Amino acid sequence: MDIQYSAEELAFRDEVRAFIAENHTPEIRAKTAKSMTGYIHKEDHVAWQKALYKKGWIAPNWPVEHGGPGWNATQKYIYETEMLRAGTLRPLAFGLKMVAPVIMEFGTEEQKTKYLPDILQSNVWWCQGYSEPGSGSDLASLQTRAIPDGDDYIVNGSKIWTTMAQRADMIFCLVRTSTEGKRQEGITFLLIDMTTPGITVEPIVLVDQTAAPEQEVNQVFFADVRVPQANRIGKENDGWTVAKYLLEFERGNAYAGGLHGGLARVREMSKQERSDGARLIDDPAFAAKLAALEVTARAVEYTELRTLSALSAGQRVGASSSILKCQGSSMTQAVGELAVEATAYYASPFDRGVLDYGANVPAIGPEYAAAAAGRYFNQRKATIYGGSNEVQHEIVAKRILGM
Repeated sequence: MDIQYSAEELAFRDEVRAFIAENHTPEIRAKTAKSMTGYIHKEDHVAWQKALYKKGWIAPNWPVEHGGPGWNATQKYIYETEMLRAGTLRPLAFGLKMVAPVIMEFGTEEQKTKYLPDILQSNVWWCQGYSEPGSGSDLASLQTRAIPDGDDYIVNGSKIWTTMAQRADMIFCLVRTSTEGKRQEGITFLLIDMTTPGITVEPIVLVDQTAAPEQEVNQVFFADVRVPQANRIGKENDGWTVAKYLLEFERGNAYAGGLHGGLARVREMSKQERSDGARLIDDPAFAAKLAALEVTARAVEYTELRTLSALSAGQRVGASSSILKCQGSSMTQAVGELAVEATAYYASPFDRGVLDYGANVPAIGPEYAAAAAGRYFNQRKATIYGGSNEVQHEIVAKRILGM
């Protein structure tokens, strides 16, 4: 395995860095720095994604025939890593990285023509309707029903923890179309217009107390919602196959760039003078914690590079995405926890006004402390979404270790 970048790859890395410096505007950068969830005003997300689209970089994993840049696996990894390291606003994954590959793989030509261009241009926003009350990691136990009625399905039930549902134009859902046989065999994958009569979106306020524009998760209710059967992806009752394919894209994210960037920011925090006149970085116990996380982040990076090597050889990620999901999400939480420790008592006060971009409110303590605690609380979900780490451990044990 060769983990050294070539001269051409280093030149591409420099091009990505130059693009970020020119297009990730100071205003968007400032708003993102204060965000506890990674979400800011929708128009800012659209502006950044339109800039990426204009450059041809909005969909690094898409094939050229659908608008992708034609990058190899190394270029994709460099791009993702540099975006994370710079702390850029992340394009919403639900359309670009999740439902789009599913439509490409299982959709009809009509569905590809209808949905893919609008996803690519950020004209239509998507959310994911998987989890339900009582059916989180045990996804096969979902109960939202879709009953055939002529050319339509009539959908009843609810989805929970639905990220950005309040902004979405479309939702992709797993619904139950049969109760016979194994639970996995009666599930169907549907695309549903969020403006359809009978859909209600209710916000869920989390422990981080996020409010608009950062308010993140919701419960979505379906009451006799009529969905055309033409919106079904794949065959009826074959949604479990589609869902497993999608989860490879949801779990196979790059983490190392974000971890390195986060730890670099924590290191800078720890160099600031504290009230007792000493620097936190000079405390041996804290310095040891920071160093240990930096070593682990490097291990995550090399795991990603091994996966990159496999992808370059034409292999699928498969169950190895579960390893990265476990390590990456756990490390994300650890970095956030260390940031709270670095900000000490300045992390405790919560003033919504300080976090609003442009607000004329003096910060309590250093500016970097304002969002630290909120991010820490928000990151508690990182080891749950995309399949809990406990489930990922089972996948690794069975499919990689053969236990």
